[in-house]
This record gives sequence, structure tokens and C-alpha cells, in this order.
Amino acid sequence: MSRRIEIELTSLRPDGTWTWRAAGAREPKGVLDGTLLSQGSKPGDVVKVEADFDIDGITIIGVIHGRVKVDKVEKITVVGNDKPFEAVTQQLAKKDRGDRRAGGDRRDRPTRSDRPTRSDRPTRSDRPTRSDGAGRDNDRRSRRDNAVGADKPRGPHRPHFKTPPELPQRPKAKRLKAGSANRTAVLSELPEDQRPIAELALQGMQTVRQRLRDANAVLVAEGKPTMPEQSVLQMAENLLPRLRVADWLDRAEAARKDLTDLDLRDLRSVVAAANDPVIERAENCRELVAELRAGLTARADQEQRNWLEDIDAALGVGRIVRALKLAGQPPKAGTIFPDELGRRLAEATSQSLVADALADRWIAVLEAVAFAPIRAQVCVTSKPETITPDLAKTVERLSALLPQIATSLGIAVASTNHAPKPLRSVRPPAKKLPPKPPTAPKTPVVVIPTETASETAVESVVAELPIEASAGLTSDVAEAPVAETPTTDKG
Repeated sequence: MSRRIEIELTSLRPDGTWTWRAAGAREPKGVLDGTLLSQGSKPGDVVKVEADFDIDGITIIGVIHGRVKVDKVEKITVVGNDKPFEAVTQQLAKKDRGDRRAGGDRRDRPTRSDRPTRSDRPTRSDRPTRSDGAGRDNDRRSRRDNAVGADKPRGPHRPHFKTPPELPQRPKAKRLKAGSANRTAVLSELPEDQRPIAELALQGMQTVRQRLRDANAVLVAEGKPTMPEQSVLQMAENLLPRLRVADWLDRAEAARKDLTDLDLRDLRSVVAAANDPVIERAENCRELVAELRAGLTARADQEQRNWLEDIDAALGVGRIVRALKLAGQPPKAGTIFPDELGRRLAEATSQSLVADALADRWIAVLEAVAFAPIRAQVCVTSKPETITPDLAKTVERLSALLPQIATSLGIAVASTNHAPKPLRSVRPPAKKLPPKPPTAPKTPVVVIPTETASETAVESVVAELPIEASAGLTSDVAEAPVAETPTTDKG
């Protein structure tokens, strides 16, 4: 995923590359190609770049140049005239009705009864018909052919791509919107002094540990006794199983409500979270787990059929690019593409790669077929007469996935082990909201613990800690590591 960041150039290497780090920070840092920078770059310059964030690290793909400020603005001087101003008026002459025809005024014509009859005019039945092509059409055609410049040759015919008809779109799947009924019920059953610890435990045990360390550091700096971390952590571990079950029930009940329209990714996450041993041992979850697993199997089969039907429909109306993009996005990873449908799709794709197709059409088809399962079966039907720079750049970028296409067009295959990624549309930068004014941190109320203090006293101390209660639960909470689950359950 690419985004824009500001970096600071630190040093120039002998091989022409530059080392960089984030502006005003030590991390992240890396190396960028020196050809992306301007000639006057020097260590310490801060530039804005387009960076690609992936598993291997951060790759700088381009430098964004700011607007150049122009100090001098050229002005046009208007020189006036010394002559006095004279106004211009216009008056249109009245049009006489008698002038519209060359025959004079219609009022001078005799009445219809006084006109002589045209007995020499043949009847309509005696007139020649025009069904044989004679008449005004032939006269116009002959005049057009005999006109000046009729033999002038026309320019080359520009290829035209006819847009295929649109296909009806399937309704967009719903995203999971979990409630909080079960979570609220569990928190309401807990004592008032244990609820802050429970809300922290919902964010993970690591959050509880970090919050305790921060609070103890503040107490040490103020010269006050610290809190016993072991007692608070034990309390959080005892509350965590019930909270995790309640959180999963909220998500599972929301998934069951929209089982037929829910997004498969959300449904899979809920079913995968049910593999937690704490949820498997809960009696009130077993029936719901079985229902969701059966629903997931049925939905996966239905999505598979819909996927193949959409590809076949797009191929039937000539929407090759849409069919290729759908083929590269199966509902389940590792799905085997049907041989017959793949053969038809490969033939239709090869027939669209012809010499009279536009360069933009070539680029759109190649970008789609490079990430489709039938890319090895596609070949060039006829090579274009002129390869535009954009088309050559696209073929060179996708040559690792489409070597036969690059060879047919006479473009060298890139010697790289990294496969290219699909192009993503760059979203416009969102408007930055003004930062919120800082709020004064609350001072924790500390009670000096003694060796004979009860666990209730410790709970009251932790209850006064400033916490940031989460507004809702996410899937990360439901899939918390099982290693933090207490093993004292006997059932």
C-alpha cells in the first residue's frame, strides 16, 4: 500500500543511492534510488515522496515536487487612445413581407378561382415511380460525386471500440456490526471496582501490563508506593474467559442475523474465533458454533457458483476485462479454475489483442490478464504497428507474469524475482482535522498497600486508574492468544 511521507536525506553512497530516514525521527529509515532525486539534492534536505509499504519494508517509488513560487509576474499594459469617445447606435430596418419571394407581394396574385387550370399536367398515376432508385437521391449522389474535391483521399481510419452492454451488479455484502448486549450483561454482574480491570482485559493482557507499568512509573517518580502487579494481573486473567465468551456471542449473534447477506470475510473470522478452547467449552456457544459453520459451508458453495456465473455472463456479452478481474478474485483462495471456462476466456482474451485495437485497450487487457489464472494460455493475435511508450512500460512491468506477450512484442523480459502487484487507484488526500487540545492527565489515587491488605483493597486502588474504555469490541479481541487463558477450569 502506497502513501506519501516526508523523509530526510542523510548520506550519498558511492553507487548513487541515498540513505534516508523519516523527517524529525530515527525510524523508519532506508535506501532510495538517486535517479529519483533532483541534481541539487544534498544531505539534510527534506522531501516528500511516494512510498510503498509491504512485508519486505518501505520502497520509495517517486518524489513529489512542490509548486514553484514565481516572484515576478508579467503584466500587460493597456495604452489608452486620446481620441474622444463616440457612442455607436444600431437600428434594424423593418422587413417587408413582399420581399421574401421574388414573385412580389402575395396580395397581387389572383384568387385561386381566377387561376387557369393546368390541364396539360399528367395525373399522379401516370408519373414515374421512384422505387427503382431514380429521383432526387440519384441527383444528389451525382452532384456529390461531381463536386470539387470529391476524389480527395480520406485520412486513415481510426480504430473504434464499441462498449459492451452493462451487466446487472449483485448486491454488496453486508459488513458485520456486532452489538454489546452480552458484554454489558457480564460487566453489570461484576463488582464496581472490577469493571475498569475487565474493560482493560478486553483489549488484551498486554494492555493491562503496560497500563500498570506506566502507573507504577508515575508513582515511583512521585515517591509513592507502587501497586502489586501480580494481584491485578491475576484478577484480569480470572475475568478474561467470561469476557471473551461474551464478546464472541455478540459477534456470532450479529452474524447469524445476517447469515445470508454477510460478507464471507466477516463470517470466516467469527467461525475461526470459535476454535478458541474457552468458547468450545462454553455450553451456550456450541449450538451457535454448529449453526455458523453449516452456514459458512453453504455460503461458500453459493459464492463459488455466483462467481462462475458472473464470469460466464461477462464473457458472453464481451466484457473481457471484467471477466479477467473476476477470475483473479475467487471467493476462496486456492480455488481451481474450470478448464472449459478457462479455455473460452483465454481465446476471447487473445482475440482482443489485435493490431487495430487502441493502446489503452491493450493496457487494460494486459493489466487484468496478468493476475488471472489463465495468463499462461494467452497469446498475441497480431502485433500492433506502433507500440506507445505507455504500452511498452506496461508490458515491461508485467513481463515477469506475461513473458510470452513481452517476447511477441519484442520487449525484454525483466530479470527480477519479485512479481509485480496490481495497480491501485490513488485516493485523494483526506482533509486533516485540527488537533485536539491536550487534556491534563488524571492523577491516580493510590492507597498504600500492606502485606495484610485484602484483594478487595487492591481492586479499589486499580479502579482509580485513568483508562480509555473501548467503545466496541473488534475481531482482535475475540482472537486473543490462548496462552493467556487460565488453565484452572475443571469442566
